[in-house]
Amino acid sequence: MADAITSETLRFERLLDAPVEKVWRYLVDPELRARWFMAGPTELKVGGGIGLTMDHDNLSDQDVPTPEKYRPYIGTSWEERITRYEPPHVLAFTWDGGDAGEVTFTLSDAGGKTLLVLTHAGLRGRDDAVNFGAGWHSHLAVLERRIRGEAVPDFWALHRQAEKTVEKELGQPRA
Repeated sequence: MADAITSETLRFERLLDAPVEKVWRYLVDPELRARWFMAGPTELKVGGGIGLTMDHDNLSDQDVPTPEKYRPYIGTSWEERITRYEPPHVLAFTWDGGDAGEVTFTLSDAGGKTLLVLTHAGLRGRDDAVNFGAGWHSHLAVLERRIRGEAVPDFWALHRQAEKTVEKELGQPRA
């Protein structure tokens, strides 16, 4: 599976060991979404809202501290707009009201497994790419583990590794 990371667009591919319908539930059911990303009230239709609450303290199965730079955001809730809703294959929504682009999940059958492609387009530059790239990379790692029924000892360790991966992919910042 190939990932593509630029300062304008992120594209992640994951082959998940579950049928499309199961993976779809992890995208649209707020309780399941809370296990790997963020929960929130959701109106599943184009133009509907997708609620997001940053409760990343609950993504780790062990008690691990939230890094200082993310502590102010824990418990923050907001709503984005669903721009595409084609169950069980496509879910897209704005980020930061569209100012930070659009996130699209595409699911396709791969012989009883699911090919998930996440594209976050319309980023505002390198800082967005690092921030969102590390976030999506680590959240997808959690999703993979949850679908397999495996534990996630430390979400923040996954996130730290993802930041390094994204930084390396983008190369050195321009002076």
